[in-house]
Amino acid sequence: MNRILIIDDDIELCQLLSDYLGSEGFETTAVHAGPAGAELAGSGAYDLVILDVMLPELNGFDVLRRLRAVSMVPVLMLTARGDDVDRIVGLELGADDYLPKPFNPRELVARIRAIQRRSPAFAVEGGAVSALNRPEILHCGDLTLDTGQHLIDCDGKSVVVTGVEFSLLYHLLKNAGRVVSRDELAAGVLGRKLEIFDRSIDVHISSLRKKLGRRKNGRERILTVRGVGYRYLVEDD
Repeated sequence: MNRILIIDDDIELCQLLSDYLGSEGFETTAVHAGPAGAELAGSGAYDLVILDVMLPELNGFDVLRRLRAVSMVPVLMLTARGDDVDRIVGLELGADDYLPKPFNPRELVARIRAIQRRSPAFAVEGGAVSALNRPEILHCGDLTLDTGQHLIDCDGKSVVVTGVEFSLLYHLLKNAGRVVSRDELAAGVLGRKLEIFDRSIDVHISSLRKKLGRRKNGRERILTVRGVGYRYLVEDD
């Protein structure tokens, strides 16, 4: 996962990011308008997209909508600092994570590395195969998660999810029947600590619930344990 597309109309910032990411071993391409960015992002030529919310012609949210219609490529959104609405909307539309501007380039690389660790396109880190890329099949009732194929089968139907949603479900299924705290999920899935009022995990859980649907008996699959975290319910719960 070394090919990164940067979609941002700040030309100076794009140059700075290209230089810094290049020194970290990434290959970057930068575009400065929404339509061109949407076309390139959906081409399949890139492993990750860094997407700014404020863009000319087509804003970042509309770019993400177009992209998610054709591709599950990981997306890291750049948002205005303190604008919680932009962050939540981006996550709801399918962004994997966000980073508020202004930011430290080292923090950006840390976020990219975290996305790498949960991506099926990235199998080795530090000489060891990452957990999600070891062939493993998890079953819980009518749900099957296959880490080798990076597939989810729910009640006989294939479910398309983002990388972060796949990793989130993996962690829940590995601990099916017990409560997994939001902090534990953030560390294992996002590779970072949650900030105050950070709803990233909650928004991803909500999206996952919608995609999986309820069980045939009408029960939810993922239970919210208020003030603690989430629990994937086993059949006899």
